[in-house]
Amino acid sequence: MTDQATPRRRDAGRTRAALLGAAAELFAERGYAQATIRDIGERAGVDPAMIARYFGGKAQLYVAVLQEETGDEELPDLGDAERLRGLVGRAVRQGPGPLYQVALQSHDDVKANEFSREELHRRIVTPLARRLAAEGVEQAQARAELLTAAFAGVLIGRTSGALPELAALDEESLTALVTRLVSSME
Repeated sequence: MTDQATPRRRDAGRTRAALLGAAAELFAERGYAQATIRDIGERAGVDPAMIARYFGGKAQLYVAVLQEETGDEELPDLGDAERLRGLVGRAVRQGPGPLYQVALQSHDDVKANEFSREELHRRIVTPLARRLAAEGVEQAQARAELLTAAFAGVLIGRTSGALPELAALDEESLTALVTRLVSSME
């Protein structure tokens, strides 16, 4: 009789779910930039290398967390006051994630770019372009992209340290200013 431990069976579904749960918690607590792959793996109770195996990288994991939140539901556009308030609030608390970052600068990882761009369009650009087109606004797609770039620029500029007055605004004040910006550009 040997005293060898029975090899542990892998449960891909459980590992993936644990990583998604841990990432969601850490992104919410620390923001995208401060949540490390190592910390996510540790909180999930798995080797951090599993992030690359199941998701491709941190940016793709972030996108997967966002997709878990909304599934395939159609999202309201930036013109919806509650949606805008929620997006600004999340960015104030967590910082802008890779979706907004990719609107202004590419990620180093090609797959992260692809996933982030697709999700940026699904979550922000497409709902806005769809509404603007339905309202008969000229160049609806270009306007939706311009609004998205302006919105992403505000969120990133706020956290970069380059715009101190913007960074000093509380969530309510920032939401009010962004609401006016979006309304003026539609």
